[in-house]
Order: sequence, then C-alpha cells, then structure tokens
Amino acid sequence: MVWTVLVFVILLAIMGKFGWGPMIAAIEDRERRLREERKAAEAARAEAQRIQADLEARLAEIDAKSREAMAQAAKDAEAFRSRHAAQAHDESKRILEKARAELEMEKQRLVRELRQEVATLSVMAAEKIVRKSVDDGVQKSVLDSFFKELEQKRAN
Repeated sequence: MVWTVLVFVILLAIMGKFGWGPMIAAIEDRERRLREERKAAEAARAEAQRIQADLEARLAEIDAKSREAMAQAAKDAEAFRSRHAAQAHDESKRILEKARAELEMEKQRLVRELRQEVATLSVMAAEKIVRKSVDDGVQKSVLDSFFKELEQKRAN
C-alpha cells in the first residue's frame, strides 16, 4: 500500500508540474476566448438591434411619405376631375346655347320665307280674283303693310 501511495504522490507531482499547468492554462484560455466571443456576440446583437430599429424607422418614414404622396395624388386627381367637369359643363352649356340660337335664327328665317310665300300667294289670289295685274311697287307696299300688320298682331 505504501508503494501505491508513493506512486500516487509521484504521479500527482508529475501531473502537477507537467499536466495540470498546461491543462489549467488551456481551460483558462478557452474560458477567456468564450468570454470574448460572448462579448462580441452581444455587441453584434446590439448592433443588429440598432440596425433593425433604424430600418424600421426608415420604413415607417417611407410608409408615411408614400401615404402622403397618395393622399396628395388623390387630391390632385379630384381637383383635376372637378376642373374638367366644370369645363365640360360650361362647354356643353355653350354648345346648347349656340344650338338654341341657331334654331331660333332658322325658325325666324323659315317664318320670313313662309310669310313671303303666303303674301305672294295672297297677292296672286287677289290678282286673279280682281283679274287685274298689280305692279311690283304696289305688290311690295301691300306686302310691307301686311307684314307690319302681322308684327303688330303678333306683338299684341
């Protein structure tokens, strides 16, 4: 047993001098590297969180700008639509008024022609009834007085 204890003590001394020193140094070196890697990982995580927050802020800013741009585009489109609707309304009103004026002028022209035709037919009928010929001057004066009478009757 003495020999076992002696061998154990010698082995402990050899291990202490040659084995445990390098082994403890390796373990401490490994612990130091793990701490450094953990600190680097925490720094990287903090940097990633900062970058993520920055990106989220930029995305929120871009989203706000795009909403603002869309709102402005909608306002511009509505203003454009309103302006052109008003112009189209004014243009249609102008065309309608022009058409009414043209119709009124055409109506007046047709009434004049009809009056002229009626007057001519009346004079011809009267001429045939009387069986005498009326000269152009008399015909014109009769027509003029006939038109005046018609205008007076129409005005009343």
